[in-house]
Amino acid sequence: MKIKARHSYIAFLFLLFPFWLLAQNTEVKTSSKPQNGEGLYSFMIRNNLSPQEDLEEFLQLNKGKFGSNNSLLLHESYVIPVKQTDLFEPLFGKDREKFPVESDEMKGAVFYLISGHGGPDPGAIGQYGSYELHEDEYAYDITLRLAKKLIENGAKVHILIQDPDDGIRDEQILKYDNHETCMGQTIPLNQMDRLIQRSKKVNELYKNDTEKYRRALILHVDSRSKRKQIDVFFYHYKKSKNGEQLAITLRDIFNEKYGEHQPSRGFEGTVSDRNLYVLRNTTPVSVFIELGNIQNYRDQLRFVIADNRQALANWLYLGLKKDFERSK
Repeated sequence: MKIKARHSYIAFLFLLFPFWLLAQNTEVKTSSKPQNGEGLYSFMIRNNLSPQEDLEEFLQLNKGKFGSNNSLLLHESYVIPVKQTDLFEPLFGKDREKFPVESDEMKGAVFYLISGHGGPDPGAIGQYGSYELHEDEYAYDITLRLAKKLIENGAKVHILIQDPDDGIRDEQILKYDNHETCMGQTIPLNQMDRLIQRSKKVNELYKNDTEKYRRALILHVDSRSKRKQIDVFFYHYKKSKNGEQLAITLRDIFNEKYGEHQPSRGFEGTVSDRNLYVLRNTTPVSVFIELGNIQNYRDQLRFVIADNRQALANWLYLGLKKDFERSK
């Protein structure tokens, strides 16, 4: 992954909108032989083809294999065009709402992604030149990027905090608004009410999911002294061994990626337990992640550069993938 630099410093890097499948094009993937007495249209329908939409392509793919009036020959094996599909998720924005399947390597995994704050609460605010950086906007953008990566590789993803107006954005300064909801529900002003709302929603979704592997990630941006540059911190509930293992796996991926892209810098991100409400009160194995210090200039580059936000999402994906594969 290409990491951008500035001033010689290498920057580190369902109301619910469900995703669904859209037909896009076709590719050859299988073949089939006709049954005794089966006509062309019946054969096509049995093989999930439409005689109205797919006839011309089917005839072209199997040219020379037909009898008179395009009758099927019992001894022939016919190529079946299988529809290739695109995924569709409006939350990702107009430019990214339609995207191709990459793989099915995360099929069977379910994720509950919670970006911090939102609605009436912008979270931490950092000063970047003459601009303000709002925690909820950057945590949300990274969450969407992670969700897209998971979905396009076969995972089922619940995006808890949603803003229909803000998809994945590439601007440095992400404009603040308070349009976020908790899957269509108004986000309360009171902090404890917010935590209760999203924890209950995760648990409701968890009850309806049947997959064995289910994980929740809560993404936040920290606020500390401007001089304090920090790495990514991973927190788990103290009684959750699987949560601790997931946090360690994520930390190890970040350590590996720091070594690749900034070998002289080192990585000091930590794993520890914290008695946080959402970690205590959500049913799935959960990890709470602090992505950096929104007050520190170098950490700010981790957020304002879109490629770095994507890198954060990609690295989180790699850690989740490794944890999922280990669970099989």
